Formats: sequence, C-alpha cells, structure tokens
Amino acid sequence: MRAADGRGSRHNAAMFLTLPTMLTWARIVAIPLIVAVFYLPWSQAQINLTAAVLFVVVAATDWLDGWLARRLNQTSAFGAFLDPVADKFLVCASILILLDLDRVSALVAFIIIGREIAISALREWMAKIGASGNVAVHMLGKLKTATQMGAIVFLLLDADVFGLFHSLEVGTWLIYIACALTIWSMIYYLQKSLPDIRAKSR
Repeated sequence: MRAADGRGSRHNAAMFLTLPTMLTWARIVAIPLIVAVFYLPWSQAQINLTAAVLFVVVAATDWLDGWLARRLNQTSAFGAFLDPVADKFLVCASILILLDLDRVSALVAFIIIGREIAISALREWMAKIGASGNVAVHMLGKLKTATQMGAIVFLLLDADVFGLFHSLEVGTWLIYIACALTIWSMIYYLQKSLPDIRAKSR
C-alpha cells in the first residue's frame, strides 16, 4: 500500500511540475510583475512599453503551454483546469490596471469581469449535473479572448505606432468589439445550458 501511495504522490508531483504546467503557473505569477511595472521610477512611455511587451510575452505562453502539452504528451486534467484559470486571472488583472489608468470605462470592466465570473459559475454547475460538454470552449469564446488580448496590448502601450496610429484609439475600438463578443458568447453558453438547467431544476 505504501509503495502504491508513493507512486501516486510522485505522479501528482509530476503533474504539477511538467513544463506546460509550469508555463501556465508562470502566467499567474507574472501578473504582479505587470502591476509592479507601473510603480517603477521610469517615464510613462517606458512603463507603457514594458508593460505591453511583458503582457505579450506572458500571453504567448497560453499558446505555448498547450502546444508543448500536446507535443510532449503531457496533457492532464489539472492542466486543462489551470489553463483557463490563468487566462482569466491575466485578463481580469489587466482590465483592472487599465481601469485604474482610466484607459477603459467601469462599464467595460464590469462586462468583461462579470462575464468571466458568470461563465465560470455556469461551468461549475454544468459539471455538477454532468453536462459540461454543453459549455465547452467554443470558437466564439476563443475569438473573444483573442480580441481582448489584442485590445489590452494596445491599451497598455498607449503610444503612437510608427506614426501611423495611436494604440489607445485602436485598443479602445478592440475592447468595445471584445465587449460585444463577451456578451454574445455569454448568451450562447446560457442558451446551450438552459435546457439542462431547466431539467435539473424540476
């Protein structure tokens, strides 16, 4: 029994220490670093550029950890759980930073963060009733996330881009599009789950 317990412990430890999982953890750990950048004794332009670049690097791990997990055959239930959690932490923290900098409105922040809370709660409920497949990640949700990420990069940068346009203007348009996709995707997931919710509520 002890030997079996030992193997189980080693397996659980390995699950936490795979390269893809460590990259996902790094995405969460990097959030305070992005916040800390705004307290550095630099010019606002240097702070904006550093925060934007750091966000791009951190956000890129979302694609990289998934690719590595498949490539190295290190996919796991824990990794599948942690990956979207890390994404939500990163997006919500960045939106709160932008709200504090007055680069997004309170309404935008409420829609984006509120949706993440609502859909997370919905997925938990659907998992409990054995219908999690109805709220699996959809292409609409992926498009929403990609648009949010792009908007956040431009809003953090807040600078002229090669004299062609100002990133704040592009970021503002993108975040409004992301808000529309946020609402749309939330309605989509609610519609998919409503029949099961009604059936289990009787």
